[in-house]
Amino acid sequence: MHSTKFSRLLVSVAIGAAAVVGGAERFDYLVRADFFAGFGGDRAAFDRAMKTCEDALAGNPKHAEAMVWHGSGTFFLSGQAFQKGDFAKGGELWERGLGEMDQAAALAPESVGVLIPRGATLLTATRSIPGPERMRPLLEKGVADYEKVYRLQQPYFAKLSGHARGELLFGLAEGNSRLGNKDAARLNFERLLAVGPTSGHEPEAKEWLATGSITSRQVSCSGCHTK
Repeated sequence: MHSTKFSRLLVSVAIGAAAVVGGAERFDYLVRADFFAGFGGDRAAFDRAMKTCEDALAGNPKHAEAMVWHGSGTFFLSGQAFQKGDFAKGGELWERGLGEMDQAAALAPESVGVLIPRGATLLTATRSIPGPERMRPLLEKGVADYEKVYRLQQPYFAKLSGHARGELLFGLAEGNSRLGNKDAARLNFERLLAVGPTSGHEPEAKEWLATGSITSRQVSCSGCHTK
């Protein structure tokens, strides 16, 4: 997977993680800035983030948030290996990354801080995975993660920033659209449109609701990872 796509992915990860309650214990504060930089090409930052995850897992092998972030990083490395033509290594890292993310979700199935990183990774990765037989199961899992997050966040969803709500709703809408779930896609694009311009995805919502498809996507994010 291309590094710029992972840079965009981490926007969604950070937005979702920002909604996690329990500020003093938030693991994402320790790694997200380095992962942002690392997925954008800063290898030293990437290595630092991975080591932070590995150190946390050494102290607690069942640290679900450290595990899911490490799995996302490992999945990123698989894309780099594939790009270099090393398909054996790419396949190994692919399976390891997916396995780590799935294990984290099994350890903490109700954790927004785990579901968002896995869901965002899968929703982004499946945009460039060839072959529906490989792509669809991962896309379904990513959409299911976001749907579960949406249910978990209902008690306070309206209090989240427009951007935070927009990232989650766009993932649900766009993911369901790619799955062919048009009714679910429409429902979430309508929810997204109701958030307004602060969602960051109003143009895409209007376009999909008018035409049933999206020809362009807003990918900018302003400072969301600092909140």
